[in-house]
Amino acid sequence: MFDFETLTVGRLGCNCVVLWDQESKVGAVVDPGDEAEKISKLVGQLGVVVKAILLTHAHFDHVGGAAELQTLWGGPLYLHQDDIPLLEQLDEQTDHFRYPRVPKPDVTPLGGELPLNLKTLHTPGHSPGSSAFLLDSVKGSVAIVGDTLFCRGVGRTDLFGGSWDALENSIRTKLYTLNIDTIVIPGHGPNTTIGSERSRNPFVKGGPDVRE
Repeated sequence: MFDFETLTVGRLGCNCVVLWDQESKVGAVVDPGDEAEKISKLVGQLGVVVKAILLTHAHFDHVGGAAELQTLWGGPLYLHQDDIPLLEQLDEQTDHFRYPRVPKPDVTPLGGELPLNLKTLHTPGHSPGSSAFLLDSVKGSVAIVGDTLFCRGVGRTDLFGGSWDALENSIRTKLYTLNIDTIVIPGHGPNTTIGSERSRNPFVKGGPDVRE
């Protein structure tokens, strides 16, 4: 069974997630967007042995600390292959937002079995390769969704390969089909649940059978 901790990093408040198997203390880090030292300190305090880094997508505010932590811990960094071209545009991304440039990590394309038997869903829309990571934790079922779905919001689709039609389809046909009690950890802002967003999200609502 997994446990997890979330910490907010960087100027844009990216939610970085440290998750680990309670018995073995082997784990992974999702979206180390900045402040690598802060993330490393938390991992050390938790006693977690990080075997992989996972990226929900390749926008700079989710990638910023990845290269430094990959050097520190070793091991693969996983990203959906459709977002790998965005890593080649990191300088363009940071220049667009007048943000300090971030180093590009080495990438292993998502596919096949992930470490710790984590599950993934391809949820394109915010970016072509946006993905969610699913786990069963001591706090309940969890979906780490990046910038696809927020508490009462959805991700932007006007930058770097975004598509509103793809985003809406990903939310309706993939995320909203998860159990309504699933905890949603978005890329920014507070956690929510699938049931809450299906009934109350003003951008993409579920069907008439929605219940809390």
